[in-house]
Amino acid sequence: SLLKMRLLWLLATLVALTSAGILKDSPKERYDNFRVYKLTIQNKIQLAAIEKIGELTKKYNIWKEYDERSRQIDIMVSPGELNHFQELLKFNNISSELMIENVQERIDEEQVTPTADSATFGWTKYYELEEIEAWLDEILNAYPSVTEEFIVGKSYEGRTIRGIKISHKAGNPGIFIESNIHAREWITSASATWFINQLLTSEDADVRSLADNYDWHIIPVFNVDGFEYSHKKDRMWRKTRQPHATNACIGADANRNFDSYWLQNNGASDNPCSETFAGDNPESEPEAKALVEYLTKIQDQISVYISFHSYGQYLLSPYGHTNEEFPENYNDILTIGKAFADAIEALPYGTVYQYGSTADVLYVATGTSVDWVFNELGKKIGYTIEYRDKGRYGFILPPVQIIPNCEELMVGMLALIEKTKELGYL
Repeated sequence: SLLKMRLLWLLATLVALTSAGILKDSPKERYDNFRVYKLTIQNKIQLAAIEKIGELTKKYNIWKEYDERSRQIDIMVSPGELNHFQELLKFNNISSELMIENVQERIDEEQVTPTADSATFGWTKYYELEEIEAWLDEILNAYPSVTEEFIVGKSYEGRTIRGIKISHKAGNPGIFIESNIHAREWITSASATWFINQLLTSEDADVRSLADNYDWHIIPVFNVDGFEYSHKKDRMWRKTRQPHATNACIGADANRNFDSYWLQNNGASDNPCSETFAGDNPESEPEAKALVEYLTKIQDQISVYISFHSYGQYLLSPYGHTNEEFPENYNDILTIGKAFADAIEALPYGTVYQYGSTADVLYVATGTSVDWVFNELGKKIGYTIEYRDKGRYGFILPPVQIIPNCEELMVGMLALIEKTKELGYL
């Protein structure tokens, strides 16, 4: 019986240890009573104060960087910091508007699974990486004559970065779409999969023409590690997942890691804990490096490059590194941008998109994929689309808005491609 006792004790210890291990490892980050504020900034001192606390990523998290035109910045504040935050605002005379009272509530609402959609893949909820990849496999199997898979490369954690090419005939000009480079921007991969589906199944004459006359290269989820992590562990995760050699903070902003004006003009951060950390050097992130190599290899097949992001309702073009100068074809870029924005605003939703160069309309951002393609590969048409909304939900856009957002994307893309062709770029 002593032996029995010992075995039971041993078993109990093992159970305790494993459950402790599981507990340590598996709880999701929670955001109970975290708030999101939209701040209006009047001067450099106020901006510096907010950007400083933004580096304390566990307590504060910049959701939307400072927008030069609206002079606004969106920031998430942990409940423990609220008093300190209010004092800081008061001391610096910064005005604020509460956008989200409880981030966790928004996250919980987002997770409501509509029963109607459970059997087949659809666009009334958000899917995890595994489900998106399984759907991609189904699509490749269902349309073997016009689709093929392409592999960009491997992520830091060894996942495959997959894309789909849709081509109805040889010699079509190519359009490349990269989506979900920022993990928490779930609306981007939802829109990318919807767009793929439309290109293959729509009976609308304009959409058919879009599918027939262009080759589409689409990566639904580019930052595969970060995206997986945003589903399994931390809904607000943005960066890649590669650990830093000398700092406990993990990951870099893959969209500041390309070798185009890298880390210049304060267009990114050199602090590994910042959401806009540029990495220790250009292409330090295996994902960015793989994309550079892949795009370089197929550059002759691509005329237009588009990157899907959220949020803010912008169509942004190069340059990101300066608002002092503009590309020589900037008038054309603006003409195309206007066509895109007008088409979207004409829909019943009346959603307004701003357009123009990244540095002029929004903020200086360097080392982005679109700027790299524009500056280094010499492609003349490249845009970053920042989807809905203006901050009422931010990154946690309710699933009920997926389809409206996608409808806007389609009319916007139709107008964008038509105008690009009209101006002789396609």
